[in-house]
Amino acid sequence: MNISSEDETGRDAIGSNGFGDVLANYNVLTDAMPQMVWSTRPDGFHDYYNARWYEFTGTRPGSTDGDGWNDMFHPGDREQAWAKWRHCLETGEPYEVEYRLRHHSGTYRWTLGRALPVRDGAGRITRWIGTCTDIDNAKRDAERNEILSRELSHRIKNIFAVIGGLIGLSAREHPQAKDYAIKLKERVAALGRAHELVRPRSDRGGNPDAIHVSLHELLRELLSPYPALAAGRIEITGDDIAVDDRSTTPIALAFHELATNSAQYGAIGTGGTLALNVAISEPWATIEWVEQIGSATPRLPRVVPGFGSRLISLSIERQLIGKIENEWRDDGLTVRMRIPIDSISKQQIA
Repeated sequence: MNISSEDETGRDAIGSNGFGDVLANYNVLTDAMPQMVWSTRPDGFHDYYNARWYEFTGTRPGSTDGDGWNDMFHPGDREQAWAKWRHCLETGEPYEVEYRLRHHSGTYRWTLGRALPVRDGAGRITRWIGTCTDIDNAKRDAERNEILSRELSHRIKNIFAVIGGLIGLSAREHPQAKDYAIKLKERVAALGRAHELVRPRSDRGGNPDAIHVSLHELLRELLSPYPALAAGRIEITGDDIAVDDRSTTPIALAFHELATNSAQYGAIGTGGTLALNVAISEPWATIEWVEQIGSATPRLPRVVPGFGSRLISLSIERQLIGKIENEWRDDGLTVRMRIPIDSISKQQIA
């Protein structure tokens, strides 16, 4: 079906203005496109589909004009598509929605529908031009990848549990290594908690398309084993940013080491307070770890740099290309980390 050679005002559109040639070129162009192309009047009445639409749906020309197109949607997607379309007609916002469209074979295939309004010089909508793109293969590939990702995530979770068990067995066989084994087991547990946050969301009952875990959420999870968090002696404030899976491991290791030291020598273990503040200012994310020791401890002991300090440096400076500054005070410790935003994530959380 071709667009009528008369416009909505009833004026003859084919004449000296060359509109007939433009219309013919438009039909040729849309029929040459791999997408299904359609257009509607300003009120949403569908009056044009290109050849790809009829090839895909197997319908006869004109049978899906007006509201007939809605019958082509999967019954489970009709209300969503209609609601979105009505909203766009009322507001003039671009139309975009995924739905299952009936193929000429009788099956339903996932399709991405998009449309934009055409406006005149006064800003009034004169027509809507839209496309339908078959995304069924990509959608099914994504579902298969999600299943594989969930299976891999489950196996990794089991590996963490096995490693923790092996460390415990080794510690019982070699009592002299018990202290080292406990620390190693705690580090593995910290990585396991970080992994639990960033594994596929659908595996935890959430939205598989959700953004990665936020930095605040990751820090709270890493500090959750310490009663000071529930007691309100640990505060996490400031900006937030999405943390993707490539940066969760170094962040988890670094902050686990800081928390372990604080529990042994600093604010977490002495009844003091710990304040973490995040400030986002391109191109840096600055994280301040500020400990204020409890009154029962007259002076914060300076921890001799060891493996834990080297691990923090390796995680922040080597892996995340960041910078660390330590400020020791009699009443506490301030650790300031400046990490490139691109090393953490490209998405900021409002």
